[in-house]
Amino acid sequence: MKRRILTAVATLLLLASCGNKNDIKIEGTLQGGAGKVIYIEEMTPDTRLFLDSITLDSKGHFKFRYAMPYKTFYNIHTSEADYVVVLPDMGETITLEGCYDSLSTTYRIKGGTDSQLLWQLQDYSNNGSRALQEIVAADQQNQQLLADGKITEAQYSDARKVTDSLYLDAFADQQHYVVNFIEDNLGSLATLIALYKPFNNRPLINPKDSFEFYEAVLEGLQEYLPDNPHTLSFKNQVESTRFQYAR
Repeated sequence: MKRRILTAVATLLLLASCGNKNDIKIEGTLQGGAGKVIYIEEMTPDTRLFLDSITLDSKGHFKFRYAMPYKTFYNIHTSEADYVVVLPDMGETITLEGCYDSLSTTYRIKGGTDSQLLWQLQDYSNNGSRALQEIVAADQQNQQLLADGKITEAQYSDARKVTDSLYLDAFADQQHYVVNFIEDNLGSLATLIALYKPFNNRPLINPKDSFEFYEAVLEGLQEYLPDNPHTLSFKNQVESTRFQYAR
């Protein structure tokens, strides 16, 4: 009887161990987050599924564990407008640091190759956003000088050419980064995020002009993650637009 009990216990422990192999752990510390709440969602190809709301402890620390059904994205947010996206592998631990009130622009990631790729992508995008803000501020200042009669229309026109040129340079810089990111990481779901990155609400990769990048992303995902729901969903999207945009 004792041997049977020990065997049963060992079997249960083995099953429990096997059941945890897909678990992911997301933890971290957010400055200024003591007693505040973060929200975690699973991002499926079709929607966002609410998973949990977590109250940070007195040090702004939190822990989250989840049995991941398949490799997918997770949205961690403090508000609808302030969030980060992570992309863990099964069995992986992701550590997040940053400021609670400015999460998307201050966060850092430890652990997880694809999650770090997404952080690098977002960090470069943040740099582009700051450059855009400076360009817009400069143009607004010039407009005010014109309105106050401190510069002429011709002077404002010359200044506008400068800010327009700076904008085009900033756009090209972000586009160049995204193109290289996609080419260097084909096969990663992170390329899906890169593919749809905008700059000033304008797509960096426009399918009308650059449909080949959509094809390349799909080929990479079909090679490395052929059965992943995101791959299958993206395949349908590519097929539905191929006739319209392919040259």
